[in-house]
Amino acid sequence: MVKGRKVILLKEFLPFHLPDIGKEEIDEVVDSLKSGWLTTGKKTKLFEDQFAGFLGKGMYSVAVNSATAGMHLALEAIGIKNGDEVITTPYTFTATAEVIRYFGANPVFVDIDPKTFNMDVNQIEKAVTSKTKAIMPVHFAGLSCEMDEILHIAKRYNLKVIEDAAHALPTSYNGNLIGTLDSDATVFSFYATKTLTTGEGGMLVTKDKNIAERCKHMRLHGINRDVFDRYTSTKPSWYYEVIAPGFKYNMTDIAASIGIHQLKKVWQFQRIREKMAALYDSELAELPIILPPKSKNDTHSWHLYMIQLNTLKIKRDEFIQKLSENGIGSSVHFIPLHLHPYWKNTYQLKASDFPNSLSIYNNVVSLPLYTKMTDRDQQKVIHCIKKILQ
Repeated sequence: MVKGRKVILLKEFLPFHLPDIGKEEIDEVVDSLKSGWLTTGKKTKLFEDQFAGFLGKGMYSVAVNSATAGMHLALEAIGIKNGDEVITTPYTFTATAEVIRYFGANPVFVDIDPKTFNMDVNQIEKAVTSKTKAIMPVHFAGLSCEMDEILHIAKRYNLKVIEDAAHALPTSYNGNLIGTLDSDATVFSFYATKTLTTGEGGMLVTKDKNIAERCKHMRLHGINRDVFDRYTSTKPSWYYEVIAPGFKYNMTDIAASIGIHQLKKVWQFQRIREKMAALYDSELAELPIILPPKSKNDTHSWHLYMIQLNTLKIKRDEFIQKLSENGIGSSVHFIPLHLHPYWKNTYQLKASDFPNSLSIYNNVVSLPLYTKMTDRDQQKVIHCIKKILQ
């Protein structure tokens, strides 16, 4: 015992997340290590081609080292400049808004719909000004935004749309996969906790060839030729041109080696997550909590399974502490941006400015949900929650 609490051995602790990496991914990484080519090369190109094929005909894919990089490239490609405004949500990770600030542009936040945790489409038009150039919706936890409404508003005011789909693989909207809609670009995350992981990484997808070409050049210093082409040509091929001051955002072949095989498992992973979410729903339905929002007819990626405490008996932070004491990891997604010092102070924001985001944040807990979890693991979580709340 330590200070009256049971000591949880590390081997008994159920973490919030573990990646599901198989022999295929490991063998592909080893093959890359032995190949003599580690950075952006043929495997990155293969991963891009396969990802575009996964989405369907007419898609272009650009692999990058993070979704943050992808969103930055997308905004650069559509011409965001100093003083422009981009409408987005405060209920997201800071990367969504920080990339807007890279240009000296300003995020304009609109609150979320408490039923979906996504941008409230009824508030978007009120946020449009003469400086507005784009909308950046976030498909929160893997549930799609109301994209028809967002695209309709964008068309009415001649705005661009960049989708933050960090949580949304594979998510659908009206039967169409996120990434294939009529937005200007969509960006997925392959961070360690995501539904498809490359450790660190992301993919920008678009139907616009010009955007794809611009992003490909800008992801590697604004150079107009891939380094793989220059260094592996059998003829002298050293010449290149810098067409713009670009960035260092390229994906490595080592990361792509993981992604190639993760992509083959995406639908299998989604079915497992969906089944686990359904078990949580059925087992926790009678408790004083609010279950996560769901999609009636579309695919939910179930990147996150978030419950809201609906009881005065226990505070959110105490609930998380009790889970930890019982050997269960959990998390909170996210601390709304307007509560963070930078965003609060830069834009003179108050906690009450976005009441729905604040209310959800104060009561929400993300439970473990990942494909490496066993039935026994999930039952452990369910049993613990019932014990705490009942």
